[in-house]
Amino acid sequence: MKRAYAVLQKDIASELRTRYAVNSLFMFVLISVSIILFALRSENVSVDILAGLYWVVMFFASSIGLSRSFVSEEERGTALTLQLIASPMSVYAGKFLYNAVLSLLLNLLVTILYFFFFPSFQIASLDIFLLVMLLGSLGFSAASTILAAIIAKANARGALFPVLSFPVMVPLLMTIMNATAKALEGASLEKAAPEFQVLISYIIVLVGGSYLLFDYVWKD
Repeated sequence: MKRAYAVLQKDIASELRTRYAVNSLFMFVLISVSIILFALRSENVSVDILAGLYWVVMFFASSIGLSRSFVSEEERGTALTLQLIASPMSVYAGKFLYNAVLSLLLNLLVTILYFFFFPSFQIASLDIFLLVMLLGSLGFSAASTILAAIIAKANARGALFPVLSFPVMVPLLMTIMNATAKALEGASLEKAAPEFQVLISYIIVLVGGSYLLFDYVWKD
C-alpha cells in the first residue's frame, strides 16, 4: 500500500503542476450544465430527468478526465518506470484511488452547479444522496481505471474510451440515476437499499475482475 500511496501522490502532484484534468473537467462541466439550463429554459422538470441529466454530465466528464490516468503515463514515457519500481497491483490501487478522488471532486462540482442553476434540485434525503455520490464515484473509478489501462497503448484513445465504457457503465448509470431520484423525492433509506446492493456488487465485481486482469493488461 505504501507504493500505491506513492503512485497516488505522484499523480496528484503531477495534476497540480499541469492542471490538465482539473481545468478540462471544470470547463466541460460548466459548459454542459449551461447547455442543459438553456435547453430546459427554466421549465420545471421531474426529479427523474434531473437525476438523469446529473449523471449524464458525470459520465461524459469521466470520459475526459478519468480516461487519462494511464494515457498520461504513455505520453510522458513513465509507464516503463512504473513497471520497474512498482508491482502491478500497487499501480492499479494508486490509479484507482486517484480516479476516486477526482470523481468525488467532480461530483461535488456538479452538485454545487446544480444547486445554483436549478432551484428544483432539492435533496430531500441527504443520507441517500451522499451514499450515491460515494458509491457512484467508486463505480466510475473502478470502471474507468481498468478501461484506461486497456486503451492506453491504442492510437485512437479518445474514441475508444466512450465506446468501451458505455456498455460497462450502463448498469452503474441506471442504478445511480434511480437512487438519485429517490434522494430527491425524499424516499427512506430502506427503499433505496436495492440500488445500494447493486452498486456495491458492481464495485466488487469490477475491482475483483481488475485485480485478476490488470497484471496482464499492464505488462502486455
